Amino acid sequence: MTTATTRRGDRRVSPVFLGILAVTAVTGWATWTGYAAQPGVAIFLFVTAAWIVSLCLHEYAHARTALHGGDITVGAKGYLTLNPLKYTHALLSIVLPVIFLIMGGIGLPGGAVFIERGRIRGRWKHSLVSAAGPLTNVLFAAVCTAPFWLHALDGVPADFQYALAFLALLQVTASILNFLPVPGLDGYGVIEPWLSYKVKRQVEPFAQFGLLFVFALLWVPSINSVFFDLIDAILRGLGVGDFPRYCGQELYRWWQGNPEICRINP
Repeated sequence: MTTATTRRGDRRVSPVFLGILAVTAVTGWATWTGYAAQPGVAIFLFVTAAWIVSLCLHEYAHARTALHGGDITVGAKGYLTLNPLKYTHALLSIVLPVIFLIMGGIGLPGGAVFIERGRIRGRWKHSLVSAAGPLTNVLFAAVCTAPFWLHALDGVPADFQYALAFLALLQVTASILNFLPVPGLDGYGVIEPWLSYKVKRQVEPFAQFGLLFVFALLWVPSINSVFFDLIDAILRGLGVGDFPRYCGQELYRWWQGNPEICRINP
């Protein structure tokens, strides 16, 4: 198998990732039990840590799929260790998404790991490598919303429901934004292998500006409204109401939010 060409150390889970996972577990417990004196702080740490975990899994999915597709160099680059510090664009993959999360509560797509595409044969494999990342966000969103669409919220503390609802919002926005067929985003990577050489050459210079272009469009009020109407519709379809999502965002931004309205159980 292809994985046999990677060293065991190249596939060992990084202590950095395990540390982030531990923070997620501890702050998730604090959110569930109400142990923290300030619930917003626990929710902030829980959602942020869980969001970073999802970013690591997103990039890992790209790398792991590329490995099985033929790029055996991803192991030596550290991509299979889930260590966010090993990503080619750590700033784009981790730092900027977290900053935009704190500033505006939006799941911004991260930068992709560097895949040696020349080692991968077959258009379907190339498309799958690009799709693997956002599909991870889709799966993460399904897990976060499962208690809602399974009607299994009995006994789940309100604050934990709010945190899950906000985390689900982030995963849904990240999934949709990543799947946009815009150069530089994963959605374009899915369709790129099927485009003509001429079209790819014409589009290539704009790839580095794709994410900035999408972010600029979201500042246009009419586009922003349509986008978040779509997000709200998807979340409602998954059983997540407006109140839990709103409270999750308010409690997350505890330093400037209005958490008092959320002291009522959903």
